Amino acid sequence: MKHRQLEILLWSIAFPGFGQLLNHHFIKGLVFILFEVIINMNSLFNTAIKLSFTGEIQEAVEVTNYQWLMFYPCLYVFAIWDAYKNSQINPPPYAFLPFVFSAYFITVGLIYSPHFKLFGILLGPIWLPILSIIPGIIVGFGIRWIILSVSEKQSNPS
Repeated sequence: MKHRQLEILLWSIAFPGFGQLLNHHFIKGLVFILFEVIINMNSLFNTAIKLSFTGEIQEAVEVTNYQWLMFYPCLYVFAIWDAYKNSQINPPPYAFLPFVFSAYFITVGLIYSPHFKLFGILLGPIWLPILSIIPGIIVGFGIRWIILSVSEKQSNPS
């Protein structure tokens, strides 16, 4: 990954829309920023983050508006994917799969976050979705590897 691509990827992870601004896709970037702010404010996401980081997980669960926060994983990961994809001339084939499966797994983690406990510890609306990124990336890269392996075998029969 080149320096510029990494810069765009990391800014997009920091805040949806920033990667698009760096790619000179100003309208798209501003739309992502606007959507992020709307979802963030209506879901009370920053309050949930603050409470989660201070160990007040049950309070984070209670304050979170899940109907709004459910929009966030797909918006967030899609904004990262879009910035990453557009920072390259030819993105690798099926490079979107780890991003897509991360969004799926984060969303499922968010759904279960008010009740799911790991070793008796409630992880809540911040930590469980964050931890859900890991299996999402693994599954996405695994499916990508399978598709590429099958495609290669079909194009180069023995």
